Amino acid sequence: MHQSSWKSRRHRRRGHRHNAWFRPHGSNERGAAEPGSSDGHGEAPSTSSTAGSSSVPDLPGYYFDPEKKRYFRLLPGHNNCNPLTKESIRQKEMERKRLRLLEEEEQQGKADTNSDRLFTVNDVKVGGSKYGIISLHGLKTPTFRVHMHENLYFTNRKVNAMCWASLNHLDSHVLLCLMGIAETPGCATLLPTSLFVSNHAAGDRPGMLCSFRIPGAWSCAWSLNIQANNCFSTGLSRRVLVTSVVTGHRQSFGTSSDVLTQQFAVTAPLLFNGCRSGEIFAIDLRCQNQGKGWKATCLFHDSAVTSVQILQEEQCLMASDMAGTIKLWDLRTTKCIRQYEGHVNEYAHLPLHVHEEEGIMVAVGQDCYTRIWSLHDGQLLRTIPSPYPTSKADIPSVAFSSRLGGARGAPGLLMAVRQDLYCFSYS
Repeated sequence: MHQSSWKSRRHRRRGHRHNAWFRPHGSNERGAAEPGSSDGHGEAPSTSSTAGSSSVPDLPGYYFDPEKKRYFRLLPGHNNCNPLTKESIRQKEMERKRLRLLEEEEQQGKADTNSDRLFTVNDVKVGGSKYGIISLHGLKTPTFRVHMHENLYFTNRKVNAMCWASLNHLDSHVLLCLMGIAETPGCATLLPTSLFVSNHAAGDRPGMLCSFRIPGAWSCAWSLNIQANNCFSTGLSRRVLVTSVVTGHRQSFGTSSDVLTQQFAVTAPLLFNGCRSGEIFAIDLRCQNQGKGWKATCLFHDSAVTSVQILQEEQCLMASDMAGTIKLWDLRTTKCIRQYEGHVNEYAHLPLHVHEEEGIMVAVGQDCYTRIWSLHDGQLLRTIPSPYPTSKADIPSVAFSSRLGGARGAPGLLMAVRQDLYCFSYS
């Protein structure tokens, strides 16, 4: 991995502690627009007129350029004389908006940041993936240095899904679902995180390292429920497998669709699953795989469900889909109680990040904008542009910590794009 570069932002506290650092800095800040406004959501602009030219009449098939103050004819494709198309205008407006929001970000001051660790999967030029763990503990200005602990483990197979696993202690292992290639079947592999610690004594055995033959897993989840101790789940095409890493015993549950996302409840013996069909269902872990009535809850979206998050009291569930819909469900009444507007998705497998302590929910859209909502009222609090031009190949990955760097750390959002890592925090 190349040397990571860092940027940091200060977000002033205002009013009460709740959501203070994600509040807009002013009533006219475009980066924190209200739901329904184009600046907050990144929708495509009009192809016939733009902001500031609302008095200019719309002419079908023509585009009015507010800078040149003249009409241009829209063509279905390109030519040397007139390269204007609807797509090129859309890209131009999106890039103009991104640069404007970045300029607003740069006007904010610097901040100290003090996280835990991040597991990384790096694509290499020769084909394949290399794994590592980034340590962010004790990170401070002005160094902004991160420490990358690499591992010799290398695979030329794609990582479909991963999650932290807790065998010896919390997050002691990493569970990876690898795609099959040629005659090699897919598998789920447990890697101890001690493999990534560069200073462990020679000859030390780093705990359990094992692999399970599981072909074509779309998703995975680790159980912290005592009724499914040392177990993990994998979501396959039309099937869910619950596997014990100690005994190797498996439970299989047939489904009607591909299972794209999963999460175990902690207090209730339930495993929640989101499907390509739009169905969300819970499996009662006390039921045998051949028994009846193992579906404890059923909810439905209009598009493929890409992420499910159970809230702490396990009475509500947050879910997002490939139509950009984010809903908060009451599991007791199976009713949608809140919807979060502004997320952009057309077909990508994008995660949600829910943080109840801070009262926020974070998601990165397919338009490469990171959006932050109030968990309690659904208000869009902040829209953060990518530091790179919008590209479907460069959708940022984000991670949030309530105490970045340890118990004394401040809340912070980490954003990874290409080989760069950025931090948004306050001191």
